[in-house]
Amino acid sequence: MTTLKLTQIGNSVGLILPKEMLARLKLQKGDSVFVTDTPDGVALTPYNPEVAEQLALGSEFMREYRDTFRELAK
Repeated sequence: MTTLKLTQIGNSVGLILPKEMLARLKLQKGDSVFVTDTPDGVALTPYNPEVAEQLALGSEFMREYRDTFRELAK
């Protein structure tokens, strides 16, 4: 477990992530981070949960109409 301190950054309060954590999350300066509420607190992730949900719906749609897509590909 890593403890991070909130620091004053201009007129805002921010959190500085250590290099090791940035590398593990595959984040760089300028990247977006998404915060999601979970039953255990909050989750910090570089992946947009809305896009993941849309991809899952698209996969389900393609699976449902697999035969149609196969015929269209001919």
